[in-house]
Amino acid sequence: MMKKYICIDIGGTAIKHGVADEGLRLLEKSEIPTKSQVDGGPGIVKKVLKLVENWRRCYDISGVAISTAGMVEPKEGRIIYSCELIPGYTGTELKKIVEAASGLPCAVENDVNCAGLAESVTGAGKGASSCLCLTVGTGVGGCLILNGEIYHGFSNSACEAGYLSVGGESLQEKAAASVLVRKIADLRGISEDQLDGKQIFSEAQKGAADCVQAIDEMVEALSLGIADMVYILNPEVVVLGGGIMTQREYLEKRLQAALSEKIIPAVYRNTRLAFAQNGNDAGMVGALLNLLKEEKSR
Repeated sequence: MMKKYICIDIGGTAIKHGVADEGLRLLEKSEIPTKSQVDGGPGIVKKVLKLVENWRRCYDISGVAISTAGMVEPKEGRIIYSCELIPGYTGTELKKIVEAASGLPCAVENDVNCAGLAESVTGAGKGASSCLCLTVGTGVGGCLILNGEIYHGFSNSACEAGYLSVGGESLQEKAAASVLVRKIADLRGISEDQLDGKQIFSEAQKGAADCVQAIDEMVEALSLGIADMVYILNPEVVVLGGGIMTQREYLEKRLQAALSEKIIPAVYRNTRLAFAQNGNDAGMVGALLNLLKEEKSR
């Protein structure tokens, strides 16, 4: 019988969770609101421990795999930095807390690293020796997978693409989905709650000039960031994920055109652009892959 693992993906707005077997098959999954601004880091820890407790009532569990927002020290499973999206989360010893409470082995890794690992093993980057993964959602994140391993860098901050400087601002201040929504809301003098990215793309496809221009500006900023990383890292494939990348039909040709103007032909033709295939399960799948790798190395 295959071992079973609890998989948890902690994001700024939702905590996805479920149980998967060692063949990466999700047997059950669900999600709960993070309420990060209200509950902060301590609230997230309570939710995680409760989820572990609840799933153990249903399954014989062999370990806990966690993907989380924020910079992570993976060996210790500690949150070394978390932005204002999750107050009071920096410094949280998540791995130690979960292992002490449950008696189960636990692995904790950054959410974008987990998504990239999943794509490199089972998704759009499968078979590539080097895979640069960028996620565009509430913010912009990045990771580099080399020969199936996450490249962490010296202090575990490799490929923090959102902080790249583009036109005097960070990439995530120019290209995140939240920025796109804010821009259109400001132009129209309405609340951000009255819009979402899906609606903006829908209106752009119908020719709404403000939406078309805002998306074009986002594509321009994103292409500048991608081009810089391609020149430095020379990846075999660039995988784009995150909520906004479900708009592949609208974005792909525009991104390809923008990148072809910024990357010299010799490099551009040897860099494949792909869109993520694991969807909302990427964080959980990658977290489990990370835990299984840790198990093998023990």
